[in-house]
Amino acid sequence: MTHTTAHDAASARPRTAPLRGRIALVAGATRGAGRAIAVELGRAGATVYATGRTTREKVSELGRPGETIEETAELVDAAARDAGSGGSGTAVPTDHLEPDRVRDLLARVEREHGRLDVLVNDMWGGNPLLDLDARPMWNIDLDRGLRMLDLGVRSHVITSSIALPLLVRHPGALLVEVTDGTARSNDEYRGNFYYDLAKNAPIRMARILGEELAPVGSTAVAVTPGFLRSEEMLDHFGVTEETWRENTEAQPHWSVSETPTYLARGLAALVADPAHHRWNGTSLDSADLARAYDVTDLDGSRPDVWGYMLAEKEGEAPEVADYR
Repeated sequence: MTHTTAHDAASARPRTAPLRGRIALVAGATRGAGRAIAVELGRAGATVYATGRTTREKVSELGRPGETIEETAELVDAAARDAGSGGSGTAVPTDHLEPDRVRDLLARVEREHGRLDVLVNDMWGGNPLLDLDARPMWNIDLDRGLRMLDLGVRSHVITSSIALPLLVRHPGALLVEVTDGTARSNDEYRGNFYYDLAKNAPIRMARILGEELAPVGSTAVAVTPGFLRSEEMLDHFGVTEETWRENTEAQPHWSVSETPTYLARGLAALVADPAHHRWNGTSLDSADLARAYDVTDLDGSRPDVWGYMLAEKEGEAPEVADYR
């Protein structure tokens, strides 16, 4: 995750703590967008439960031991202290494909607080299974494909099914599905049958659950980052947060890339918005949130890679400056 400088941290401090007293569960908070979302919710005053499979004692199948939920909880605490918001982070090891573990998690939240105000479903971990060269679908190893659906779809279904009875106790609660793309940007083939299903399903989940949550005064939305400079993405391309600009010729979309904090800032603002129900059932990208809530990335820019790619698709030659 990108760490802020002292100046960045100071400028990110909220004037108030709009989420003080809110209870949030960020499922899949080990790294990337999930970690950043947990941190920004805590910065705004929320009590955040950060879950995932990699701890300081056990590493998930991704094999990234340096990124743990304990570290995420510590970053939440540090951000809350820096902001003086009263937020806090609690790490709870959870495999969201195991219903009994998820039930234990929600029982703990209920026991300790009696409520849940925000559920963020950010479970994934399927990138190592994505093989674009194996397509079409009948050439893709079935077990690999089904594992992608487990990680990106089944884990979300299990968690929502178990968490929603607690979430809907108080009107104004929010369910957030984190995915890759929006209904607008995902209207074409995403390059792999199983990946396409895994990343479109959360968008549809938010649409369906939005219908079911509206009568009880709650909201569901799907959100997506753009071209994300997560730890895993930087490693995949062999660059760092300091050197990624050197890769823009090989991959032009680096020029409109973003840190995980960009989406997280927009989402924290959405959670704090008393009128967030207007987004019910929709899918929003980080640039949509930035425009709606007047937030920026750490460097003060507002990247819009989805807008940039849609312009490319329409045959335009978009200028980076117009999308950053």
